Amino acid sequence: MSEQRRSGVGEVFAGVTYLFRGFGWVARRPGQWLFGLIPAVIVLALYTALLVGLAVQVDDLAGWLTPFADDWSDGARRVVRTVASVALFGAGAFLALLTFTAATLLVGEPFYEKLAERVEDSQGGAPPEPDESLMTQIARAVRDALILGAVAVCFAVAFFAFGLLPVLGQTVVPAVAACVSGYLLAGELTSIALERRGVRRRERFALLRQNRPLVLGFGVATVLTFLIPLGAVLAMPAAVAGGTLLARERLAEKPANTGRDKSVHGEY
Repeated sequence: MSEQRRSGVGEVFAGVTYLFRGFGWVARRPGQWLFGLIPAVIVLALYTALLVGLAVQVDDLAGWLTPFADDWSDGARRVVRTVASVALFGAGAFLALLTFTAATLLVGEPFYEKLAERVEDSQGGAPPEPDESLMTQIARAVRDALILGAVAVCFAVAFFAFGLLPVLGQTVVPAVAACVSGYLLAGELTSIALERRGVRRRERFALLRQNRPLVLGFGVATVLTFLIPLGAVLAMPAAVAGGTLLARERLAEKPANTGRDKSVHGEY
């Protein structure tokens, strides 16, 4: 195994540790965990209603998307439309997973700004807030969320199409989807700390590309956690805390490798 490959694998595991550190941070502060749950619960209710609606209509949608199977035998038509239904619901779930964090951060921006600030304060101090009006920050957050949503739709359509392929659609495609969603998810979870440092969307994703194994380790671990029932809600505060630590220590232009967590000793 080459040194570069070993380094890449090590960075993946280093990324995973940031999620665990986020869990550790909120575990020591149950009040902050409850504080961070509020926006996630609101968005969860909306997304659950949308996914239930999709599940109710998925058979009709699969039939509409596969008109070429209308004249096939009952068995062949049933197989094709069952695969189409699974792929369609999977694409919807992927889209929901990918946009859940962006929607939650958008709805709960004041909550997560404060949560990220408290994470940084516990590690030695947060940089000053950017000299911008609240409306400017909200407008940029909405724009970035819409761009991410458009990207997510494109990937969801592609994964739906490839998901129809036998074997490949049930093995390789979900793995690729987990990596793509993890990468974009990490971009959202580190955005608060990086925005505070004046790093905008284009620069953020340039930093993600430069640290791809690290980012994938953190992002894919978070995606897998979010796939657990209610995981996206219960783990959201920890994911924000972990993303803040990752941005602070590894992605910022001048990373801050701070020492111990002050709050363990009572300052927070």
